[in-house]
Amino acid sequence: MGGLNTSEGSMTETTNQGREIGYARVSKTEQHLALQLDALKKRGVIRIFTDKQTGTRFDRAQFLAALEYVNPGDTLVVWKLDRLGRSLKQLIETVENLQKRNIHLVSLTEDINTTTATGKLFFQFIAMLAEFERNLTSERTKAGLEAARARGRVGGRPRVKITDTKVQIAKQLHASNTPIKTILKTLNIKKSTLYRYLNMEKSTN
Repeated sequence: MGGLNTSEGSMTETTNQGREIGYARVSKTEQHLALQLDALKKRGVIRIFTDKQTGTRFDRAQFLAALEYVNPGDTLVVWKLDRLGRSLKQLIETVENLQKRNIHLVSLTEDINTTTATGKLFFQFIAMLAEFERNLTSERTKAGLEAARARGRVGGRPRVKITDTKVQIAKQLHASNTPIKTILKTLNIKKSTLYRYLNMEKSTN
């Protein structure tokens, strides 16, 4: 199980803007806990919660403790977005929960800060992506099964259309000058896929 840094003496908090709380996570095969802690301390967070996998099961007890510790107006700071979840679905759920509680998010590697105008767009796109994922769970599954039955077989990967939500999100993120690595992480796609989406958009102009 991970631990937490309760030392708040040398770190500061801004009353008007709320506190900044850090969270770090590593698995058995990862070796960059110190790198995460150094980055969080450099940021000046007042407290750091850490989780570390020690067995076959991953315990996120300190992550849950961090979520319980933060108050509306506070900011949760992570080294990378993937520290918030081990899947895109988990990431979306976590970010949605933070937004509903009026808790800001800073991801140092992707340069995301939801206290800024550009950062607030991230919350909006996550909401769009969450709706997209929910629709996939129901409508796309049903449509796929019906199409497979009609053909008498299971077909290949559905062709992406220009009007697809994921393509539209990619276009809007790129148009707002969001860093490429942030778009890739947010949409869980490869760089080649992103440029294919963008080229599809360009070809329609």
